[in-house]
Amino acid sequence: MKQKLLLALLLIFSMKSFSQDSKFSLELNYPIPIDENFIGKNFNGIIDAGLKYRFVNLEVISIGAAFNAGMYKNTKGDRVQPFDVTTYIFSPKIYAEFNMKSITKLHPSLGLGYSVINSKADVYRFNNQNNFSVSSSEKENGVNLNLGVAHDITNKLFAQVQYDFIKISVDNEVPDIKYNSNINILKIGLGYRL
Repeated sequence: MKQKLLLALLLIFSMKSFSQDSKFSLELNYPIPIDENFIGKNFNGIIDAGLKYRFVNLEVISIGAAFNAGMYKNTKGDRVQPFDVTTYIFSPKIYAEFNMKSITKLHPSLGLGYSVINSKADVYRFNNQNNFSVSSSEKENGVNLNLGVAHDITNKLFAQVQYDFIKISVDNEVPDIKYNSNINILKIGLGYRL
């Protein structure tokens, strides 16, 4: 399914005229939760989609705004509890992309923003008389630091690797330890300049 979606987007965007000077770009990434925390240990990344807009384009640096939305799901094989949890991470940010004269196809970037994390759990109860499910949701948020590098494949298409570090604000009921407050995500994907 993900491969068909990516192929369809490639075909749609390849019909348009792209240039490296474009202000907009679209991204599709495969997110990989890493490290020992509640997201990294219990969830698989499904997809991360992003939109970037460059509002300043100087010779050495470009500055813009970006928005990413990612989807993560716990796996049935990794859990003991009888419930499904789907987590969505929404990350608006300001970013700076560096244009190196020595390596024109390589573009390192740095971003700073704020992430909102929504988790929805569907709990299934089984008993002798009937089966039923109960849904609950939870919201977390925190500061997001994004590091990345993009490599131009063509003037239309680029490959990228990004790292997101999210520091969640925890309340008094949750211990403020690395497992509860730090999220680390590696993203590998493709982007298109519109």
